[in-house]
Amino acid sequence: MTRPAASPTTRSPLQLTALIVGSVFLLVGILGFIPGITTDYDMLTFAGHHSQAMLLGVFAVSILHNIVHLLFGVAGIAMSRHADTAKLFLIGGGIIYLVLWIYGLLIDQASDVNFVPVNTADNWLHFVLGVAMVALGFLLSRTTAVTGHRAGTL
Repeated sequence: MTRPAASPTTRSPLQLTALIVGSVFLLVGILGFIPGITTDYDMLTFAGHHSQAMLLGVFAVSILHNIVHLLFGVAGIAMSRHADTAKLFLIGGGIIYLVLWIYGLLIDQASDVNFVPVNTADNWLHFVLGVAMVALGFLLSRTTAVTGHRAGTL
């Protein structure tokens, strides 16, 4: 059975948040491929800690890292169409970012294990994103339930 898609005017706060978060990730993925916004763009590699490119001069990026942001953004936008999938995107994505934060803390950033790549700024951004996404997923899904909207059928 196909669920009806919510129109932009009937999106719940949960869905709008997933849409915004997904859009930001999509934008970050695009910005990672723009010289000037990404410093040392000529040093951008496909993957690994050898990439010297830095988004906004702060966050380590690679082609793989940018592609992951693009795909994550597209997923968030697509999953924002229904409350149940918007919740899954926010909570599941937040958990992924918390795992990535722990990974970044445990690895030697100068080793081949750092294939993403991540640096200290990335690690703490992943922590903030993870906590915020999980919290928003839970808090806004409670709001959706309280207002009487049933997940996926707005």
